[in-house]
Amino acid sequence: MRVLQSVLNELRALWGGGRGTSLVAIAGGWGTLLGARMIYPVLLPYLRDAFDISLTVAGLLVTVLWLGSAVGQLPGGLLADRYSERSVMTAGALVVAAALVLVAAAPTALVLFAATALVGLGQSLYPIARITMLSQIYPDRIGSALGVTMATGDLGQTVLPPVAGVLAAAVAWQAGLLFVVPLLLVAGFVVRVTLPAGGGSDSGTDADAASADPLPSESVRDVLAEFRGSNLGFVSFILFLYILIWQSFTGLYPTYLVEQKGLSSAAAGTLFSAFFAFGVVVKPVAGAAYDRIGLRNTLVAVLVGPVAGLALLPVVEGFWPLAALTAVVSTMLGSGAVTQSFLSDAFSEEVRGTGLGVVRTTVATLGAAGPVLFGGLADRGYFDEGYVLLAAVLAVVVLLTLRLPTSSSPSPSG
Repeated sequence: MRVLQSVLNELRALWGGGRGTSLVAIAGGWGTLLGARMIYPVLLPYLRDAFDISLTVAGLLVTVLWLGSAVGQLPGGLLADRYSERSVMTAGALVVAAALVLVAAAPTALVLFAATALVGLGQSLYPIARITMLSQIYPDRIGSALGVTMATGDLGQTVLPPVAGVLAAAVAWQAGLLFVVPLLLVAGFVVRVTLPAGGGSDSGTDADAASADPLPSESVRDVLAEFRGSNLGFVSFILFLYILIWQSFTGLYPTYLVEQKGLSSAAAGTLFSAFFAFGVVVKPVAGAAYDRIGLRNTLVAVLVGPVAGLALLPVVEGFWPLAALTAVVSTMLGSGAVTQSFLSDAFSEEVRGTGLGVVRTTVATLGAAGPVLFGGLADRGYFDEGYVLLAAVLAVVVLLTLRLPTSSSPSPSG
């Protein structure tokens, strides 16, 4: 009862002061975008048949999606610092909607890859602006606010991919993408009309704000200066390893369940959605724990279980045992709420968007290599061994985490 009361009190605090509407708008847009992105793994078997591509090429397609989601985050951060966050987030939703139409109409694999890259680029505009806006709205509860927003992202990833799978099986794979387009248009509209203008303005003062702000190159230099004498670089490296593991795991997990575990596409899609459904609970709890017990303890708590889960995955058979193992692995989803809350706190307000953009673009770009490398292992008959390798890398992440301070606040690394 005490835990439930604590959760309810936290939700009341997030909703109070007229801030709840903005949180719902930001979280709703994020959930729709992530749900749209996670449709890809569910549709990979259909795309492999439609375009006659191997597991390695299928992994490359997912890598292109993640790469697009990474490279635009630095420009998105710069724009969030210099202009209106709501404009950046609205643009992201609209670009993804248009790109999904292009994917559905793709006549060749080359067009499919190009349109997929555009999906990623559009999605990459949203996350930094989301964090900088939340840091303004919730300066004292960024962990909780970001945890709720990320949980909504998992809710989108829980609901939309199974719907896409049903539509792909009943109608065509294109239908599994196109049903998201109206949802993205609505999300962009809600963000536009609900959120405050933010750091910049949409009423003619953007030029003034831009002239007063430092040049992008100066902002990046300021960001690099803030890396000295702090745990920023170390936490960024941990975030990179986590993203590498997460993208490798999620990119081909439904395909693995079908081809290696003998599950039906529907059953595989259910487990894939369950992975994100557990994240709906894990992320707010992890974010609130970061605010209360600090960075190191929270990270270790959410990452230890997945080490064992990934290592046991090759030897576990059957739907329900695999469902239990999927639940264990899903606790790693809390890592993002913790590390990104720390990074948001670590950067000064003047360069927060740029700083988050530099970090996320760098780590996500490097981590995007995971799916294609994992697909290459699978094509060579090492699908099971790939998950054991992921467990080993995650064990390294846990060991590195033990080097961090117990405090949530950034501190010199000594």
